[in-house]
Amino acid sequence: MNARKPRLAFWQIVNMNVGFFGIQFSFGLQQSNMSPIYKYLGANDATLPYLWLAGPITGLLVQPLIGAMSDRTDSRFGRRTPYFLVGALICSLCLLAMPFSPALWVAASLLWILDAANNVTMEPYRAFVSDRLDHAQHAVGFLTQSAFTGLSQTLAYLTPSLLVVSGMSMASTNAHGIPYAVVTAFVIGAIFSLVSIGWSVWTTPELPLSEAERARMRAVPRSVSATLREILAALREMPGTMRQLAVMMLFQWYAMFCYWEYITVSLARTLYGSTDAATPGFGEAVLITGRIGGFYNFIAFAAAIAMMPLARRMGPQRLHAACLLTGGAGLLGLPLIHDPWLLFLPMLGLGLSWGSMMGNPYAMLAGSIPADRVGVYMGIFNGFIVLPMLLQIVTIPLLYHRVLGDDPENVIRLAGLGLLIAALLTLRVRSAATG
Repeated sequence: MNARKPRLAFWQIVNMNVGFFGIQFSFGLQQSNMSPIYKYLGANDATLPYLWLAGPITGLLVQPLIGAMSDRTDSRFGRRTPYFLVGALICSLCLLAMPFSPALWVAASLLWILDAANNVTMEPYRAFVSDRLDHAQHAVGFLTQSAFTGLSQTLAYLTPSLLVVSGMSMASTNAHGIPYAVVTAFVIGAIFSLVSIGWSVWTTPELPLSEAERARMRAVPRSVSATLREILAALREMPGTMRQLAVMMLFQWYAMFCYWEYITVSLARTLYGSTDAATPGFGEAVLITGRIGGFYNFIAFAAAIAMMPLARRMGPQRLHAACLLTGGAGLLGLPLIHDPWLLFLPMLGLGLSWGSMMGNPYAMLAGSIPADRVGVYMGIFNGFIVLPMLLQIVTIPLLYHRVLGDDPENVIRLAGLGLLIAALLTLRVRSAATG
């Protein structure tokens, strides 16, 4: 198959990954705004993780299934493209509806559909990069996706603040108590989701399948039971590199979910002394979360570009470990900071970690999986993202009172510790990419 993969110029790789901008803008809106939306609709601090169940559960169920299905798809629109387009359309509709949720259960239900749609788009997209690029360009391809993740989430985090600067007020809310600045940010995200995916589909068509590949796909059963058997077979035959990465990702993603769920609440307590959503300080904490989130995502964007030559020189394994160390140290120190401007210092480390997370583990993985199972293995691999998140959702409410002292700052400290452990585990990984 490599003989059929022409080497792409850098700007061609950029075009094929523009669609990741819209996908990750949606995730950025969730990361920075779902806990505040839940709080506006009446949620309490300890139960916030339960309301985030949508991401892990839908990812665990949808990603391997859609990945396996896309491996077997042969349509006039391509192998992966139908999944991009359907997922982007559903995602846009959910983003439009989310800030108009009249009750907590409606917002939580919409998040389930939104995350399912994002997952329908995500895994075929990652498989598309592996399909379209030869092995020598995998690191550049996945780090370009990481750069778009940083750029889009920078804008997603900053959009409410930019709207406030342009004249909107966080005190101006709809009938359900959700600020119009947040409402407008979700509308913008809906537009980006469709337009960016459409651009990549238009500029970068999939490579045509060979007759041998078509014959192989026609010979494979396409029923749901056959797809499930394929997923189980792939699990049994999982490459060693993937197993090693799974252990590292347990700590990496547990940590990130702790951060996303509790950063606004932690900042409200650290800077303003209260986590009550009705206080002015909570609204300020929402905006500060957006600003520092935009900053760490911009660092991730810049770092992903800088990592392209570094990944070739150092290898993605050592580079990822170094980035995780800086992020872990930053989160351990973040609750000690009481000046909003100094919060940008730990975000430098978190930005390096985030830029690496979205690229280097995939570069380590890509050379270790068979070409005819790229979709299903990318789906399973992202199961190693959602399983730690599911574990976090189940355990944090149990730990919040007894171990963490009802203190959201301690959840952020726990996140820092998780990144440090993940850094050490990364050094155990051996793959084709690392030698």
